[in-house]
Amino acid sequence: MSVMSSFDLSGKTAVVTGATRGLGRAFARALAEAGANIVIVGRDAQAAGEVERELAEVGAGTLSVLADITVRAEVERVLAESLERFGQVDILINNAGTCVHRPALEVSDEDWRQVMSVNVDGLWIACQVFGRHMTGRGSGNIVNIGSISAQIVNRPQWQPGYNASKAAVHQLTKSLAAEWAPRGVRVNALAPGYVKTDMAPVDQPQFRRHWIEDVPQQRYATPEELGPAIVFLASDASAFMTGAVLVIDGGYTVF
Repeated sequence: MSVMSSFDLSGKTAVVTGATRGLGRAFARALAEAGANIVIVGRDAQAAGEVERELAEVGAGTLSVLADITVRAEVERVLAESLERFGQVDILINNAGTCVHRPALEVSDEDWRQVMSVNVDGLWIACQVFGRHMTGRGSGNIVNIGSISAQIVNRPQWQPGYNASKAAVHQLTKSLAAEWAPRGVRVNALAPGYVKTDMAPVDQPQFRRHWIEDVPQQRYATPEELGPAIVFLASDASAFMTGAVLVIDGGYTVF
């Protein structure tokens, strides 16, 4: 296998949660450009249609499934519809996530559960549902989207629930990787730094001091810049890699 062919995803099917905007949309595009069929999972029908049309332009086979990933029955439906359309699922990108910016003493039970439900429970359900399919057929690849927030405490805004949830994602990634490696399934995580999305208002002046000036590269990333890393993790280019957390943060966590 040549170096470049190891990144080829032709004939593979990738399920991407939270694929209708931000990082998820960029990940879906990158995987499609590498040759994969894409199952777009989200809750916004109009946005899903836009992503489908975008991916069709690069020749990808697509399927949109509207679902709440925190509900097991709906995740099982995503798997069933994916199998009906494409026959198998080779790659799962657990990207869907949410964040509440609030000091710890002001975080309500509802705030806490909202973050944990999506970032941890939903990811766990998807890993388990798709993990059964993958381990059953003896191959598969799961990429969980973590964050540098699992390793540092973000400032000036406080977000204890998000930080705790992403730490859980990183450790769950390692646990599943250890269990499922003998069964042919790899599980890794991608930990982005500050990326310009709806969830991260990187352009707002009050965040520049800590979000931009503390970064050795002195800038934030765009979602598209993380696409190649997703292709790497999802492809045979990373065949001897499991249980790893790949940090892409412009150097933020070196300090």
